[in-house]
Amino acid sequence: MHRTSQFLRHYHRTRVANRAAKPCDVFINHRGIDTKRTVATLLYDHFYRLNLHPFLDSKNMKPGDKLFDNINGAIRKCKVGVAVFSPRYCESYFCLHELALMMESRKKVIPIFCDIKPSQLRAVDNGECAMEDIRRFNWALEEAKYTVGLTFDSLKGNWSDVVTSTSDNVIKTLIEMEGGKQMQRHKSTPILDV
Repeated sequence: MHRTSQFLRHYHRTRVANRAAKPCDVFINHRGIDTKRTVATLLYDHFYRLNLHPFLDSKNMKPGDKLFDNINGAIRKCKVGVAVFSPRYCESYFCLHELALMMESRKKVIPIFCDIKPSQLRAVDNGECAMEDIRRFNWALEEAKYTVGLTFDSLKGNWSDVVTSTSDNVIKTLIEMEGGKQMQRHKSTPILDV
C-alpha cells in the first residue's frame, strides 16, 4: 500500500507539471447500454479521484466532438486499457473497433468479464460490417480471451470489489511502465570513464 501511495503522489506531481499535453492514462472500453451506469462510471470516478486521467466517452466528449477522432486519439495516447465485456458488448461496432485498436496499438488491456464468460465472446457477421472488420474484431476478441482478467457476476458480486481490483491492477501496470521507462533512461545514459 505504501508503494502505491508513493507512486500516486509522484505520478500526480509529474502529471501536474506536464498539464499542457493531457493524454488519458486509462481508456475505459465498454458497452454503454450494459455498463455505463454501473461499472464503467464507477471506474471512471475512482480513477479520476486518483488523478489517473481516465477516458470515458460520456465524460470526456462534448457535443460537436468527432467520435472517431477523439476516441481513436485517446486510445493511441492512453497508457493502459480496461475492457469491460458484457452480454451485448459484441453487438457494438464501436466497442469492437476500440478493442481492436487497443490490441493493434499493443496497449496493455485489463479485461473485466462482467456477466459473460470469455468463451462467449465472438463478433457475429450480421451483414453490417465488412468481412475484414469481422476478422479484425474476432482477432482482438481472441487476444482478450487469452489475457488474464477479472470476472464479475453482478447478481452475486460487489461493485466496490471489482472497482478496487481493477484499479489495483491498473496502478500496478502503471508502476511497471514507469519502472521500465526509468530502466530505458539508465540504459541510454552513457557512462564516462574518468
